[in-house]
Amino acid sequence: MSDSVPQTPSAQDEVPEPEVSAEAEPAYDLAAPAPLNVPRLPTGNADIDAQLDRLADADHLATDGHVEVYEDVHRGLRDALTALDVRPGPPAPPSPYDRRS
Repeated sequence: MSDSVPQTPSAQDEVPEPEVSAEAEPAYDLAAPAPLNVPRLPTGNADIDAQLDRLADADHLATDGHVEVYEDVHRGLRDALTALDVRPGPPAPPSPYDRRS
């Protein structure tokens, strides 16, 4: 064990802090919209994929602009689902029962 006392750094040993210029701008604006970078995988349905791609527009808008994009995407997805019900299918077989009473 040593009886020596650890030395405290002198003013000469201290590393100077870098000077901060008043003109220096941060690399990005913290208040600016930032993309979430959520991956959107294709579904194989062109109508649905177009609506999901539309969500990327919200990445560049302030929060109050998101509502318009979300409502537009919701409307488009709802229309795509409604269109699935409207597509013609095979005709229904005739009923063997007379529905008249």
